[in-house]
Amino acid sequence: MSSTVSPTNHRSPGTGGGESTATVLVALGANALIAVAKGVAAVVTGSAAMAAETAHSVADTVNEVFLLTALRTSARPADREHPLGYGRARYFWALVAAGSIFVTGALYSAYEGVEALTSESHDLESPLVSYVVLAVAFVLEGSSLLKGLKQTRGEAREKRQGFREFLRTTDDPTATTVVFEDSAALAGLLLAGAGTAMHQVTGSGVYDGIASLCIALLLALVAVRLARTNMRLLTGVQADPRLVRSVLVHLGDEPEVEAVVDLLTVQLGTDQVLVCARLDLVDTLTGAEVERATVRIGRALRERFPDVAEVFLEPVPQGDAEVRGRVRERYGAELADRIVAEAADDRPGSAPS
Repeated sequence: MSSTVSPTNHRSPGTGGGESTATVLVALGANALIAVAKGVAAVVTGSAAMAAETAHSVADTVNEVFLLTALRTSARPADREHPLGYGRARYFWALVAAGSIFVTGALYSAYEGVEALTSESHDLESPLVSYVVLAVAFVLEGSSLLKGLKQTRGEAREKRQGFREFLRTTDDPTATTVVFEDSAALAGLLLAGAGTAMHQVTGSGVYDGIASLCIALLLALVAVRLARTNMRLLTGVQADPRLVRSVLVHLGDEPEVEAVVDLLTVQLGTDQVLVCARLDLVDTLTGAEVERATVRIGRALRERFPDVAEVFLEPVPQGDAEVRGRVRERYGAELADRIVAEAADDRPGSAPS
């Protein structure tokens, strides 16, 4: 297959890395302090819910270490062994973090809950210690959550997306992981407080056990949510549909392009997109003109769209049956036909469809 490769884009991968690192560091410091305080409270009071919350904070602390590893590794420049860069390393380590939430947090919390339900109830020792620790933890977790929300809302505004839509479609798992973790942490603190209070009032450890099981379920749901998000990104998802649409229109507007036969985009990492396009170029172009045109088009594409890290362009005839067949297999006949039609409709001077 003959193709033209655009020169490498030297833009740093994951331009939001500095703010993401700050968000993760704030969460790491908060979770480490909270884990120690909860552990002391769990030992002093004998509360199963506090033990579950200790596991929760330990899991969150370990997760922040994984996320820092993700940020550092994914920022490495492309080399011979990884010619498209290390961007997806961020998704791998975020996936590991999700697994850590499930194993370290959810399973241990479930164990504490079952243990509390099946063991003989005992009176809580110094429950005031638990309440003080939970209150301090709520303040620290809330501060970390506000930092994460500030970053994610800012990024959502930059991309002109709603907050929920951004959380669902973002290609940066670090800040969103912190948001989900801290939101779950605040909910867990409320559950632990309720379980401790009911245990103190009734003298029954059943409520402590129920609170622990609820915390385990909460952590499991967060882990599954984060795992699904990162697995989607790790397996090579298409770029943001709005970016795909804009790239399609941009290519169709180029004077040397007769038609966009195929357009394939892949998310290489945070703010890093690979664009592969098959173009039917104007028949009157000479071989040298085709080479110059493809180089110029690739360069213009990267200048117009900063997220585009690498461009591969292949000149093909629009009527090539094999190419059209592969496009139809990938997108379906209706969408494949629309790719060419929409690009043609958006060309300057084209008649409306």
